[in-house]
Amino acid sequence: MAADVVGYSRLMAADEAGTARALRGHREAISPIITKQGGRIVKTIGDGVLLEFPSVVAAVACGAAIQRLMSERNAAAPADQRMLFRIGINLGDVLIEGDDILGDGVNVAARLEEISEAGGICISEDVYRQIDGKVDVNFADMGMHHLKNIARPLRTYRAHLEQIMPLRAPRPALPDRPSIAVLPFGNMSDAAEDYFGDGIVEEITIGLSRIRWLFVIARNSSFTYKGRPVDVKQVGRELGVRYVLEGSVRRAANRVRISAELVEAATGIHIWADRFEGGLEDIFELQDQITANVVGAIGSKLEQAEIERAKRKPTENLDAYDYFLRGSAALHRWNREANNEALRLFYRAIELDPEYAAAYGMAARCYSQRKASGWMVDRVEETAETERLARHAAALGKDDAVALCTAGIAFTYVLGAHDYGVDLLERALVLNPNWASAWLFSGWARIWLGEPEVAMDHLARAMRLNPQDPQMSNAHAAMAAAYFFAGRYEDASSWAHAAIREQPVHFIATCVAAASHALAGQAPEAAEAMARLRQLYPDLRLSGLNDCFPIRRPEDAARWASGLEKAGLPQ
Repeated sequence: MAADVVGYSRLMAADEAGTARALRGHREAISPIITKQGGRIVKTIGDGVLLEFPSVVAAVACGAAIQRLMSERNAAAPADQRMLFRIGINLGDVLIEGDDILGDGVNVAARLEEISEAGGICISEDVYRQIDGKVDVNFADMGMHHLKNIARPLRTYRAHLEQIMPLRAPRPALPDRPSIAVLPFGNMSDAAEDYFGDGIVEEITIGLSRIRWLFVIARNSSFTYKGRPVDVKQVGRELGVRYVLEGSVRRAANRVRISAELVEAATGIHIWADRFEGGLEDIFELQDQITANVVGAIGSKLEQAEIERAKRKPTENLDAYDYFLRGSAALHRWNREANNEALRLFYRAIELDPEYAAAYGMAARCYSQRKASGWMVDRVEETAETERLARHAAALGKDDAVALCTAGIAFTYVLGAHDYGVDLLERALVLNPNWASAWLFSGWARIWLGEPEVAMDHLARAMRLNPQDPQMSNAHAAMAAAYFFAGRYEDASSWAHAAIREQPVHFIATCVAAASHALAGQAPEAAEAMARLRQLYPDLRLSGLNDCFPIRRPEDAARWASGLEKAGLPQ
């Protein structure tokens, strides 16, 4: 394990004696945690430390415990005086020289620490394979990384910060209307069927979201509890909901059985429970039955029209639906390989059902993700394909929020058709006012359209509906951009750094950090952010900004270019 302090030089420059004293105090507090896990401090170099452990499980458990302790110790400190550690953990052979250890395994750990977010843990794929299911922290796939001075690219994973830094944000208050979270259903079949149960949960969540008087937590936040022992009272507190729906799915041959139970979070009292069973061809009807029963249990006077609004049968072709579920699961992993796999699966769904609007929309979403992540290979060809897919989604899915939303962000972000894209997003929100992704995409669209204040409102709604989103960096980056174009550079840089802590390679967040610091007159911070941006995206130039960012208003484009140029982005 390699660890160091983020921004240590800045802290020392501000208060050398106080910073050194604080670091000693933190190390003394951490020492018992290291000892408990059987760890050994190999050496310390300034603010950095190298440790070895008897097992990777012990190393990760120690890292999580250290970050939890540091979160508590930093809670009362002013923001500019907090000492945040970043940790990298690798598994590999080492050379022993006296009390020191050397070798490629050590070097990789040090490089993983460099790309870890502040307060976070970054691990190698070898570590991930060893600890999967053995520790109480979930890790997100960051894809392949080319680490400095490491010959081969490595797949890396980052810890979900909300699990190791529970004090990071206040718990949300209960909404002023009935609220519910649909937790991942237990998979009672083969592990390879996980995607099927996850897809059913997502469909039930979307169905409930269409009930206007319900407040429904987004899928991404609910799925942070996947594979973990669940205390519904804790879930209710952490997500800010009154009800929790949990259950299980068993699929065998052409039969499916779904068990579900609705629990009042505050008391743990079971309000309703039932079992639904039928042929695979009845899957949509079973989902509708669960939705209707949940709604009926929460509100006794629900009108039948509201139940009917919650029903949606996206396709008659069950094989196409299966490919759609697999594609959705892949897309949520947000890495290049998963994006390619998702696109292949959505194309297969379209091949089986050429009228499947949501499949066209999600395929277009793959291309939006490619542009946002810098994965496009042939921009002209892929942009044209995005337009083809998005137009099909919009034409076929006039009453499908998924199709309209994904088409809307594609038209806005990839194609620069702002007005049409916003119109599609507004129609999606009318159909499903509880869908966090639609509010998030609408926020981004309003940013590019030149309406930052509206964007802030939409993004705040997205974050409340999805308070524990593992991809919260996207919402934070959007909020950073909104504040930037509103001319509030201090707020913009604060949101940008929040996004970077969660996702150190976030493109737009790093751009906003550099431009905001530059226009706020904070030259050292701007230079630091620009150095990071140039390291991550060495081909970025001022001349190519229009290809990356679909900014509509000339004054916004000028502000954006001015900030990045002042920060040091070359022509």
